[in-house]
Amino acid sequence: MSSGLVQLRVRQDAGKPAAGGAPAPGDAVVSAPRAAAAPGQPAAYVETYGCQMNVADTEMVLGLLDGAGWARTDDPARADLILINTCAVREKAEERVFGRASELQRHKRPGVVLGITGCMAEHLESKVQERAPYVDVVVGPDGYRRLLDHVERARGGARVLDTELDRDETYEGLDPSRQMTGGVTGHVTIQRGCDKFCTFCVVPYTRGRERGTPPREILRQVRAMVAQGYREVVLLGQTVNSYRYEDVDFAALLRAVAEVEGLSRIRFTSPYPIDFTPAVIRAMAETPKICRHVHLPLQSGADSVLERMRRGYSYAEFVTLVQDLRAAMPDIALSTDLLIGFVGETEAEHQATLRAQEELRFDSAFTFAYSEREGTYAARKLPDDIPEDVKQRRLAEVIAVQQRITTEIMQTQLGRRERVLIEGPAKRGDQWMARTAGFKTVIIPRDGLNPGDFCEVDIERATSATLFGRVLPIRPDLSVA
Repeated sequence: MSSGLVQLRVRQDAGKPAAGGAPAPGDAVVSAPRAAAAPGQPAAYVETYGCQMNVADTEMVLGLLDGAGWARTDDPARADLILINTCAVREKAEERVFGRASELQRHKRPGVVLGITGCMAEHLESKVQERAPYVDVVVGPDGYRRLLDHVERARGGARVLDTELDRDETYEGLDPSRQMTGGVTGHVTIQRGCDKFCTFCVVPYTRGRERGTPPREILRQVRAMVAQGYREVVLLGQTVNSYRYEDVDFAALLRAVAEVEGLSRIRFTSPYPIDFTPAVIRAMAETPKICRHVHLPLQSGADSVLERMRRGYSYAEFVTLVQDLRAAMPDIALSTDLLIGFVGETEAEHQATLRAQEELRFDSAFTFAYSEREGTYAARKLPDDIPEDVKQRRLAEVIAVQQRITTEIMQTQLGRRERVLIEGPAKRGDQWMARTAGFKTVIIPRDGLNPGDFCEVDIERATSATLFGRVLPIRPDLSVA
């Protein structure tokens, strides 16, 4: 791996913040260690937008660059390669990509390559020549294996477009550079693509159809992470619990990952409600390493809206799933997504979502006002007919309800004894930021501890977003997770 490691910029375009103060499950801001590039060594500058899947893809690209002898730089003016790893899910993503590419093109000089990778590349193929002729390389999510060849062609003066989706590409055998996540929690992509085709979502068109990574490759990556000192793994997929490879399903994979010696915690994101089988729930309940937290997107509390979204479940079926999860794991924490003001949403349908919040009492929610995404079924067939002021009023009401519920849940944590994993520095220099198994943030004194350490804490104070704890002596009888 190259020694020329420097800060990697990860930019987030999160739209609306999560109600309840929790960070979006796919919106971690991460960085890589800083070091000087060797004389004559080519340097790459990378910006990453979007979810944890994009972060994991960037880690893979960085692994390819490391293997080819590239250094990294946090200054695009010093880069020989400038890459923007893009997200197509966020609002006005296309304008943001073209705007950022325009800003970065001023750093081009002879031999410097400017590239756009990721989900937005699928949309840009027909527009990049007209709107951004200074972009040399456009590579979609299934073209990273060919990226180095494309860069070399572009350095020779060619313009490269590689946006074809590949139903067989899982990037087996490629070793990501895991410098982005601080050495405590690492990501392993177990599934790529999506077969659900929700009417509002562009992912099946930008990442292709579902295909699972072979279990042998997943376990290889997990063992490699543990050997590097990682304590926690996050299994990633667009609909992660629909994972299947030959006769291995998600429940079997969870149990296999838990057998990896030295691994302390397992998380996964984001599952799809209709793919949450009893076998997965049993695996979670029976396996202490699997964290008692699930991000379970509801989107709406109204069956009529769920039907227009083509979510594939009713509200009653979603409630039954929540009841099953809580019956199996009474201490489980649940977060969700709520999409407000979808096409045709009536006031009665909006009120159904508010009632759902009160009934289900999620620990936190990621709330968004609907806006069209080019290429989706909704953008082609369903007119966006809810006025913006109505969307924003309804969104504010949903956020207010969730903030109250989250605050109430956080207050119930007072006096609890929790085992937490230290992830890194808090804003104050004399404190650490740690997480419970339920994905709640806990701020603790440093007390001679380090990132990657587990410790037990007594929760002494709570806000709507954060817990504050006092470090306690470790009880040997407490589970690792």
